[in-house]
Amino acid sequence: MTVRSGTVSDAMTVLGLFDDAVRWLTAKGQTGQWGTTPFSESPKRVLQVERWCDSGGLRIAERYGEAVGAMVLLPEAPAYVPVSDEPELYVVGLVSGRQAAARGAGRTLLETARQEAVAAGVSRLRVDCWAGGDGALVDFYVSAGFTRLHGFEVGDWPGQVLELRLRRHR
Repeated sequence: MTVRSGTVSDAMTVLGLFDDAVRWLTAKGQTGQWGTTPFSESPKRVLQVERWCDSGGLRIAERYGEAVGAMVLLPEAPAYVPVSDEPELYVVGLVSGRQAAARGAGRTLLETARQEAVAAGVSRLRVDCWAGGDGALVDFYVSAGFTRLHGFEVGDWPGQVLELRLRRHR
């Protein structure tokens, strides 16, 4: 699997990955994370993805020339998360495909984020995720080395902020 920087030209690919994830979650009866409407059918979500793709922080995981995952890595947290009191990078979006070739894409992208954060000399990498359902998404991040910081809610959407502490290069 390889990871490359993405651009605005990747917006349809990223929307497709999110659409597939929404369909998969909906089929499993897990609609609390992103609802049931495909991202590509929501003007708000399309705009969000276009902004992410234009941010300079988009990373695309590919296997056999096919996009199997995407992540957005930014130097600051979204507005609903407390501002960091130390240098960090923040994963604001992470999605992987449901096909067999996508297996491991999420972990590969998180390792890319960790490497970029270390190279940037920051002391931590943060991410937030949906904390509802059976907590499996939070457990995924914990299994990838993150620790829970604090929960939060945006409306009735329960979230969890997690961090990965990093050694800074000198």
